[in-house]
Amino acid sequence: MNRNRSKIALRFVLAVSCLVSTGYAAAPDTKDQSNAAVAFDKLKSLVGQWEATTDKGKITTTYELVGGGSALLERVNIAGQGEMPTVYYLDGNRLVLTHYCTAGNQPTLQAERFDPASNELRFRFVSATNLANANAGHMHDAVFKLVGPDQFTADWTWQENGKEAFHVVVQNHRVR
Repeated sequence: MNRNRSKIALRFVLAVSCLVSTGYAAAPDTKDQSNAAVAFDKLKSLVGQWEATTDKGKITTTYELVGGGSALLERVNIAGQGEMPTVYYLDGNRLVLTHYCTAGNQPTLQAERFDPASNELRFRFVSATNLANANAGHMHDAVFKLVGPDQFTADWTWQENGKEAFHVVVQNHRVR
């Protein structure tokens, strides 16, 4: 019986050794995390309340995690224009956002590869719902520059008739 226990113990040690050497038993490392997940984690740092003053007036923005942390909900309020929510989430190995615009359409944008050293995150247009036609105005691109824990810039590009029409650049600072 002791001989059987020794064989079982030896097999167990060999199996664990194999797992460790192939990396299956290794602790998760951020290097193994997908680039989209790293970018999403960076966006999660925005949770809280933000303000900005633009040529369109005062803007207040809140970020909160919803869906058990699987989505980041942004609520932007522009004086006189009402609320526009945007939801950021992972779709497999892609980071995407869907923007619910006061123009009545819902563009979906996908993040490009994120370089953590630059703290800049770029989103590009993928598709839209409720877009009257390909030339109808819609948010087409967005660039976020995370300056620090209490400051970031959002640069949204409006496209119409197949070309860039204008930018909405918002210099946000954290309120809470």
